Amino acid sequence: MNSFRKKVYHTVSLLPRGRVATYGQIASLCGNPLAARAVGWAMRNAPAFLDLPCHRVVNKNGSLAPAYAFGGEHIQRGMLIDEGILFKDNGRIDMKSCLWIPEDLAVSEEQG
Repeated sequence: MNSFRKKVYHTVSLLPRGRVATYGQIASLCGNPLAARAVGWAMRNAPAFLDLPCHRVVNKNGSLAPAYAFGGEHIQRGMLIDEGILFKDNGRIDMKSCLWIPEDLAVSEEQG
């Protein structure tokens, strides 16, 4: 596993219940702000034994993962609703109230 992917997994492991992060946000926290797609691939291929909250990583506009992830959009949505994530009438997450703002912006500096 490469060091960027390790940083991604570590950072996602810190994502608290009731909060979401964007693919780009995770990429930035891991030192590569242009690697949002790589974060998406890392989430898609995350080893199950890591038990990561991949469902908390979403698009910057608050939309959910593609239909093939989590067994369908309704599964991810249900998981997030169970954690208290708020959705707008348009079906997207209310990013203003649910976005994770880590206290330590270098959350994954020690990973590598």
